[in-house]
Amino acid sequence: MTKMTSEQMRRWALSMYLNESRTQAEIAEACGVSRQTIIRWAKADHWDEHKASLTMTREEQIKNLQRQIVEINNTILDREQGQRFATPKEADTIAKLTTAINKLETELGIHEVVSTAQRFIAWLRPVDLELTKTFTRLFDKFIKSLM
Repeated sequence: MTKMTSEQMRRWALSMYLNESRTQAEIAEACGVSRQTIIRWAKADHWDEHKASLTMTREEQIKNLQRQIVEINNTILDREQGQRFATPKEADTIAKLTTAINKLETELGIHEVVSTAQRFIAWLRPVDLELTKTFTRLFDKFIKSLM
């Protein structure tokens, strides 16, 4: 297995923060960094804002992106006849919004993977605590391999 880059480690730490009930110390231990590093990453990468954004469902995010495309198209349609085409900036924005919508509609993100594992761990814990610890360690390695 190849070593994770600092950026990959930061994304994984953010994922653990967003999807698991781990403390900063636990995240630091899983990532192999100091707790102070986790505190710096959380502040620099606005972890609290990310957590707040998770309250919005995937469907709501898609609808918001679609509304943005409609707004751009309405702006284009309001122009004089013969001038109703997207500027390069508008075309680029529409392409990016469309890509984001497609990604939200089709890809299983790391957050969903972690969320599923978290639910499984919660189910497994009262059944077999030692197996839960083993699974959690293995799952951490699995997530690192995805990044």
